[in-house]
Amino acid sequence: MLDTIDAVMAALRDNDARPYGRQRTVTAEELVDAADQFDDTGLRAMALLELMEAYEYDGERSKAPVVFARVLRLWDTDPGSFGEWATQQVFWRFKWVATSLLGTPDVPLASVRRWHGEMRDRYRAAGHGLQPYYAQRFHLAAHIGEDVQDAYELWAARPRTELSDCHACEVRAAASHLVRQGDDAAALEAWRPVLSGESTCAEEPHVSHAQALLPLLRQGRLDEARSSHLVGYRFARGKSGLARSVGQHIEFCALSGNEPRGLEILAENRDLFGVTGDPSGRLDFLTGVEVLIAGLERAGHGALTVSGPPGTSWTVDTLLAHLRTEADALAARFDARNGTPAVGTRRRDRLARRPLLAEPLALGVRAAAAPELAAVPVVPAVPVREAEPEPDDFAALVLRARELQLLGHPDADRLWRRIGERLTAEGEAAVTGAADADRLGTVGQLRAELAERRAHAALDREDWEEGATELRGAGDLFEREGLAGRALAARTRALVAVLVGDNSGNDSGNGSGNDSADDSGDGSGDGNAAGTARAVDWAALDAALARAEELAAAPGGPALADDDYLVVLQCRAYAAHHELVLALPEPPEEPPAEQAGRFALAVAAYREAAAARGSVRRLTVARQYAADVAARQGRITEAAEELRTVIAELEEAGQPWHTPRAYGLLGQALLQNGEQAEAVEVLHRALAAAARWADESYPFAATYLMAGHASAHLGDTGAAIRALSEAAGRFDRKGPAAAGDAARTRLQLADLLSGADRTADAVAVLESVLADAAAAGPEDRLFAQARLDLARGLYTLDEYRDAAEEYLRLATLLEGWTEDLHLRTMVAAEAAVALALADRWEAAHAARSRALAAQEQWPQTGPVSAMLRQFARLVVQREGADGLEQALARLAEADAVRERAELAEPEADAWYLRASVHYERARAYAVADRYEEALTEADLAITAYEAGGERAETPRAEAVRLAALIEGTDLGRTSAARARLAAAVERCRKYGLEEAAEILADLRERLAD
Repeated sequence: MLDTIDAVMAALRDNDARPYGRQRTVTAEELVDAADQFDDTGLRAMALLELMEAYEYDGERSKAPVVFARVLRLWDTDPGSFGEWATQQVFWRFKWVATSLLGTPDVPLASVRRWHGEMRDRYRAAGHGLQPYYAQRFHLAAHIGEDVQDAYELWAARPRTELSDCHACEVRAAASHLVRQGDDAAALEAWRPVLSGESTCAEEPHVSHAQALLPLLRQGRLDEARSSHLVGYRFARGKSGLARSVGQHIEFCALSGNEPRGLEILAENRDLFGVTGDPSGRLDFLTGVEVLIAGLERAGHGALTVSGPPGTSWTVDTLLAHLRTEADALAARFDARNGTPAVGTRRRDRLARRPLLAEPLALGVRAAAAPELAAVPVVPAVPVREAEPEPDDFAALVLRARELQLLGHPDADRLWRRIGERLTAEGEAAVTGAADADRLGTVGQLRAELAERRAHAALDREDWEEGATELRGAGDLFEREGLAGRALAARTRALVAVLVGDNSGNDSGNGSGNDSADDSGDGSGDGNAAGTARAVDWAALDAALARAEELAAAPGGPALADDDYLVVLQCRAYAAHHELVLALPEPPEEPPAEQAGRFALAVAAYREAAAARGSVRRLTVARQYAADVAARQGRITEAAEELRTVIAELEEAGQPWHTPRAYGLLGQALLQNGEQAEAVEVLHRALAAAARWADESYPFAATYLMAGHASAHLGDTGAAIRALSEAAGRFDRKGPAAAGDAARTRLQLADLLSGADRTADAVAVLESVLADAAAAGPEDRLFAQARLDLARGLYTLDEYRDAAEEYLRLATLLEGWTEDLHLRTMVAAEAAVALALADRWEAAHAARSRALAAQEQWPQTGPVSAMLRQFARLVVQREGADGLEQALARLAEADAVRERAELAEPEADAWYLRASVHYERARAYAVADRYEEALTEADLAITAYEAGGERAETPRAEAVRLAALIEGTDLGRTSAARARLAAAVERCRKYGLEEAAEILADLRERLAD
């Protein structure tokens, strides 16, 4: 019941603790009505100021001037009823009203200027400096595009006052001015203290992260752009008052090649289409969305379903028309009000922007929206070489495609795609009417070749069954045309294509020497495919070899081309490699003789036949099989030498497009041998060569993953983060089959980010993993780890409520586990602390009880003791001396938990648990003004830490600090406290703890004063 002044004040305090949003705004409106029933100016002013704040941060700025008019009437009538805070807010909110008026096109410019005059006069009368007034003059000039530099200098040259915007917000304003002037480098330098987190406020650095995205991209500072997006978007997501920032993040996605991510953000924030109380912010949001949608329309995706204003289904085409209509009209209203074209010009400039990068910037987060876009980058990679031309003559086109296919040249794929397009468009006449029809062959042969290319495309996207089916179909078509050799080669490929999809141990990421999609589907996958390995059909492969020998010896000349014969031998070599890898024990154990012998014979036969026929391409594939097996057996030097020979032979033969896989295998071998620096260099060569030759079948994802691991080992965290981000994005492009690999890669990425003290980035990555958990399959342990990492990350960011929710979800997941049951105890303990810090004490105590019960069955003494100590600390922080009894009870429970654990099994860190409880008890007694008992407990903590040896010196020093504060400040025994500190300083320096020594020495000096 809001029937007393105290009740309304209490409700105002409760509402102030709520997050900004519709609930807080509606409650604030109700509380204004409640306050109006009392003749209390102070109460009514507080309610109005609370409502104004709710409007400010809930996208309803246009309502603020009316509310503030009521505040001013109260102020002018009874200023004495305004407290210190409310008085300061009266003058502070002049700026909010100025921003609201400027951002509403229905407010005449003359009215905006009159308000500025009112602000100036009131500030002068109250003795306040005018720097905030000149800031508003600058914002007006920047908005209308007139006398901007003069207005900027008038503001920037004036000293700050207590009513100036905070330092971080003023930095943002200055940096944005530099961006508008085209000086991105200077803007980013100005932004440095905010983007680095040195200067912050309630909105910063998050709003600046959004505004700095494009300057960072344009300056090539891609790592910072990635981080600013991950961190900034988490803050802006779903907030009505930050629609402008959301639009900037969507625009960034469009211009960095991350259209699927942009569509996902749009879907998450579609309710922002209904936020109309901040027209200026709305225009910026709509324009950012239009940059994305217009780009998709230009790329031919007009029919793609996208998210738009709720209540209607939208495609790219229909949403684009809606955006243009509303945003053009809104910009025109601003320009008509202002009498200048500035707003419309800024909008047109944004819409004229095009993607800034040749390839998508890997963000490290998965975008589940529009998988048809995620599979292929909207901005295609451009090979850094001259591409093979496409002959206009159909016969020449086919003949050239066959030549390139025989060489394994990556441009063969493109020419075959063009052949398929022309055959579909022109029909059989394209073949029969060709100038060189005799050499071209029959239409049936061409259809067989196209089926073969479809098979290789399926194998490239890891659809093994479809690939095998297409190969068998191609074999039938070749047979029908009397091409027995080609038929045999296709059917033999089908025998081994299905092996690649097995969990065959070929998880190197670079396959086992495959050099193009034209080979036998031989292990070019990027990760571990799920499934049971199937046995090699040696009877069928032996029959294929016999048939090949028969065709080679056919009377009247061989019916089998050299390359088709080599394909049969390569398939046998691959099958033997597959079988051996499955059977390989851990080095240095010898491999099983049967599989090793079969592999040696198959590879030797393939190698000798390739050498006899002068096929460098096939010969080097045989070498790569041998090198891969040598590396897996720990014979790294032998493998590396073989691979370097392969690379040299391919370069000498003029076939450099086959080198990427050899480089990849070499990099993997070097990484395995601990030669990380050289591994990074070699892996980058592999990636560069594959990109140069536009080799679509190359396992980019796994190579980036290895490069990330190598860089991490070298301590190059930035390079590792880049590589793992790219690896995750590449796995995404491979579709649902690689979702598990993508998730595992992101867990590694999040771990790296956390270790680099970039927790917010890590949390964004982990959120994307869990948001897409269903796509990666039922990997409970993988996602349990992700949820635990996410909960801890949110806890580190002080987002305790969200952390608690993640812990509770994890606890639900763990209920179904039959192993690692101790995790239930740990999770319950950590959840209890998060709930307590989120001020959800009833739930926190319930979680504490669950943790103590679980401790009896599945002990986790460290986490449970930490939980109880934290409860004790939080209770006295919240309740002061009144919470002492409860705090001591929690600490007694911590001692009991430790003692029971020691009876069952001695705790290696019992000294720490014992000392930490004494330390917390000392703090609790000190809060309750029971200083003698506090000092006794602090001394007991110091003594207990002695048992921990050198590793206990840091917490011991902290216990000494606490004891000296109690002894010197609270008990007045300054000399004893200073003596204690002098000894502790000397001891810290002995152990090399310089920072601790400085803290203690500083306290000693302050006690002397």
